[in-house]
Amino acid sequence: MDKTTLIYLVFSAVIIIALIFDLGLLSKKNQVVKLKAAIIQTGFWVFLSVAFCGFIWFENEGGNGKADAISYISAYLLEWSLSIDNIFVFIIIFSFFKVKEINYSRVLLLGILMAIVFRILFIAAGTTLVARFEWIMYIFGAFLVYTGIKLFVQSDEAEFDPSENWAYRFMKKFMRTTDEEPDGRFIIMKNNKAYFTKLAMVVVMLGLIDIVFAVDSIPAVFSIIPDPSKKLLIYSSNIFAVLGLRSLFFLLRGAATKFDYLQQGIAVVLFFIGAKMLLAEWIHLPVWVSLLVIVLCISASILYSSYHTRKGVPKNKAV
Repeated sequence: MDKTTLIYLVFSAVIIIALIFDLGLLSKKNQVVKLKAAIIQTGFWVFLSVAFCGFIWFENEGGNGKADAISYISAYLLEWSLSIDNIFVFIIIFSFFKVKEINYSRVLLLGILMAIVFRILFIAAGTTLVARFEWIMYIFGAFLVYTGIKLFVQSDEAEFDPSENWAYRFMKKFMRTTDEEPDGRFIIMKNNKAYFTKLAMVVVMLGLIDIVFAVDSIPAVFSIIPDPSKKLLIYSSNIFAVLGLRSLFFLLRGAATKFDYLQQGIAVVLFFIGAKMLLAEWIHLPVWVSLLVIVLCISASILYSSYHTRKGVPKNKAV
């Protein structure tokens, strides 16, 4: 058995066992997730992600283990940072659909699992395109530079509105839905017809919305790991970051409005990695530089947010 196959098997086994452990021991159906439980769950997923990084390093110690490990942890931190921004959208969606707290955990899990399927498809398509058309990296780079600038100057008033979102309109047009109180159900039968409840709509919406998030995150991760033959590093960093999003939601939802300037930190990161992709032929920066920029920008934006509040921003919008 070659090392790549072994790492794939270990990664798959870790994900399956971790999900069973998380669902069976750390999460209980119809139970509100408190701060203590959120801290434990977040620590659990972060520990697994870091442990897998160590496994990549030592399993290929005689080869490029160190470089691969740094690439993996850089991509993971990048995806994790982008995930924090996604939490704000999740909060608005939950509030819009008036989801009860006892249903948060189950709805998030199903939505995130759906999002993972889309991520796998996006990564598979991306690696195929990069392998066949190297010039597409310049398109990725230009898109990230544009996204970074747009995100940095975006007005605070441009808040996400679920009722105007394409995913919501898509569900209303093509799905038979009901506004009846779901009582924890995803489907309600009426007159021998199946109707999707608000909980089912939230699950689908979380999965579909992740397509938009993936449009930014997948090109970004290719700036860290441009070699299409290292799909495992891209898959694992993405999936670990997305799986940890559920516990991160419970950890940060009460403090969501305190990160007023996180958007600017993410914007600088996207601009940097986009510029890095555009200038890769003339300027080669080691992966650890990207790692340093990600850590510094996100940390600085969170720290700055803790001491500065934007004028006109409500103090408490959490669900």
